[in-house]
Amino acid sequence: MATQGEYDYFKNIGADGMRHAAHKPWSDSQCGMYLMELGAMMGLMPDGGRLLDMGCGTGWTSVLFAKKGYHVIGQDLVPEAIDAARRLKHDNGLEHLDFVVGDYESLAFENEFDVVVFFDCLHHAVDEVGALRSAYRALKPGGICITSEPGRGHEKRSAAVMQEFGVTERDMHPAKIIRGAKKAGFTGFSVHPHAQYLYIALYRRELRGLLGKVMRIPGMRALVGACTVLFSKHQAGIVVLRK
Repeated sequence: MATQGEYDYFKNIGADGMRHAAHKPWSDSQCGMYLMELGAMMGLMPDGGRLLDMGCGTGWTSVLFAKKGYHVIGQDLVPEAIDAARRLKHDNGLEHLDFVVGDYESLAFENEFDVVVFFDCLHHAVDEVGALRSAYRALKPGGICITSEPGRGHEKRSAAVMQEFGVTERDMHPAKIIRGAKKAGFTGFSVHPHAQYLYIALYRRELRGLLGKVMRIPGMRALVGACTVLFSKHQAGIVVLRK
């Protein structure tokens, strides 16, 4: 069950915040990282089929999945977010895209989708097992659920946001996701390095302070990238779950 803060979030961020949310990823300073994360997820997904985009917010991820060729249903809890998503659909002229308002912890879809995506949203769940059960029910046999979440330490880093908006922010690392997925009925699991960490290690143009000095040492970025591949998937990896 979502908190009232989740329902009120898009009202509380104001007009400027809503404009920013409606024009992501292009409006965000982390645009390159978002696109890299989505690209990594697409590389782990089947080439086409029906896709359920959980917690889609203003719908920008759903639009990108639809442009890739998936037949997409985007879901979000907040009617104002879905209104913005439907405007985005209209602006992009996409036929194979639709949106629904609902709580992803209790959706009624059954055996309809080839892919279910949680992109940076499962950590908002009060009951992640309920959300994963919704995903399991929604998938066809053999379908996959794929998650990309901020992982360990996120709740502590988000304390100010929780205080200001009353939203749920939880650590959602791969081990926790897999534990919940097993309870939901999933039987296949794999974890892959989080693209966010690779982006920071290898591709971010400016790194300040001591970290920036260290990363300018010749060969250091490549070394950090290799360490990221080895270790980051336990911290905040992309998780693929198979029904």
